Amino acid sequence: MEKQERLNEIVEPLISWYQQNKRMLSWRENKDAYCIWISEIMLQQTRIEAVKRYYERFMQELPTIKALANVSEARLLKLWEGLGYYNRAKNLQKAAKMIEENYGGKMPTTYAELIQLAGIGEYTAGAIASIAYNERTPAVDGNVLRVISRVLASEKDVLLPETKKEITRMMKELMKRQGEDFQAGDFNEGIMELGELICLPNGEPNCKQCPLQKQCIAYQKDLTQELPIREKAIKRKEEYYTIFLLISKNHKIAIRKREKKGVLQGMYEFPNYKGNIDTLLEIEKILRQWKLQMINIKNIGEYQHIFTHITWNMMAYKINIEKEDEEFIWVSKEQLEKEYALPTAFKKIIGKQKSVI
Repeated sequence: MEKQERLNEIVEPLISWYQQNKRMLSWRENKDAYCIWISEIMLQQTRIEAVKRYYERFMQELPTIKALANVSEARLLKLWEGLGYYNRAKNLQKAAKMIEENYGGKMPTTYAELIQLAGIGEYTAGAIASIAYNERTPAVDGNVLRVISRVLASEKDVLLPETKKEITRMMKELMKRQGEDFQAGDFNEGIMELGELICLPNGEPNCKQCPLQKQCIAYQKDLTQELPIREKAIKRKEEYYTIFLLISKNHKIAIRKREKKGVLQGMYEFPNYKGNIDTLLEIEKILRQWKLQMINIKNIGEYQHIFTHITWNMMAYKINIEKEDEEFIWVSKEQLEKEYALPTAFKKIIGKQKSVI
């Protein structure tokens, strides 16, 4: 059977399965383009179950494009705290301002317009256009690549751009062939849902529950463990940092704003130095540079945080300070929790301390 014909056969069972089994999620309730957009950006690099609470908190405070466009960056990043990849939040606001300026505050209604917005690529534009407006445009993510690769028993590396390009082309042709009552959004969400719940990436996929058994060559030939083909993961760069949890006599914690470049740009952090600093003399020298006088010091352990291409290895010290200095922003524990966006890399350090102050 020709590839395109085989793909054509997945449409009906997939949409039927999705409509009967889809999870009830807030952003699926009314096909509102703004809700879909926010959810899709949050779902990049993050699973649905983890996104739910962040989405509810975000939408409660920023229910409209106008609210998103006008919120302060500090508050925006605080609302995004815990989701990581903070440029996603910044691009959301850039796009909201573009919508306010160029579209009268209303979401664009076509793929061609959506893809012009900051932070919206082919997948996100396809998802919004198909789900909100039923435009026949694919939304190809990792779930779609995996499902289609198994259905066709493709041995092409799904991490290569040309593989994604070919599958996108086939999906466009598939959608083009469908009748007038074709539900593009349900079809795209159906493949993504299947990849999330049934056609799993690691371990044993739940093939016995899959609606595409008859169409899936990988299932029929027992190739689901071998497919899809993926190249070896990129080796991450290792970086080493010494982190200082500085506590003043007034029970305030020292933080500072990161530079507007590199990872976690523009967010807040605990004072730190690149490299391992493990002698008291070195630490005292750094404190003098910051015009701080130490009362006592405690090594509070080693921590690791993994980014996409970098691994941070961190040694942390808790240091009680005689008095505060203008070098840093000094905040209470409550302020740190409610007002300042502290990346997970640094939250790990404070989170394991039974008592910070």
